[in-house]
Amino acid sequence: MDESDYQPVELVELQEAKKVPFWQTLPGEVLQTLILAIILYFAIDSVFERVMVQNISMQPTLYEGNLIVVNKLAYKLGELHTGDIVIFHNPNFLEEDYIKRLIGTPGDVVSVNDGVVSVNGTALNEPYIAAQPGYEDTWTVPADSLFVLGDNRNNSSDSHSWGFVPIEDLVGKALVVYWPPQAAKILSHPDYGSAVN
Repeated sequence: MDESDYQPVELVELQEAKKVPFWQTLPGEVLQTLILAIILYFAIDSVFERVMVQNISMQPTLYEGNLIVVNKLAYKLGELHTGDIVIFHNPNFLEEDYIKRLIGTPGDVVSVNDGVVSVNGTALNEPYIAAQPGYEDTWTVPADSLFVLGDNRNNSSDSHSWGFVPIEDLVGKALVVYWPPQAAKILSHPDYGSAVN
């Protein structure tokens, strides 16, 4: 063997170091983590929205300043359920979103008599309302619409005053209150199998 067959140790180590792919280096790992975080952020943001409650219409269930998580795919992949707390574009001012309780789905007959809300003749058990509604009427929900009421029945601008919500205006279903910490809770819909006595 002549001298050309030998390479200094430092040169061999340098050549091996150059063969490490960028993604396995520290800067590569950091870049991968950042890319993954961005992808996850947009993936989560496409499914969930964070909303702040702006008014008193859902008291005592939700208060002004509560931050909630909304599932934007709930009604694209699932069904409408009476009792869900829903977010929708205000039918009168489309740049503003409202949050109310879903009472009537397409084809339902909603009535309010003697302070009791009934759907298709069945009185709803509503322990979550601030007070019994001080109004009376009957509404038949159109095929492409919903009937919504605030839990603060007598201080809520909702379907009893301005009509139905087009289904296409639904944003999603409220899932949890996450702020402030002392108000944190899961927003599950009630069991409407029990009639009011």
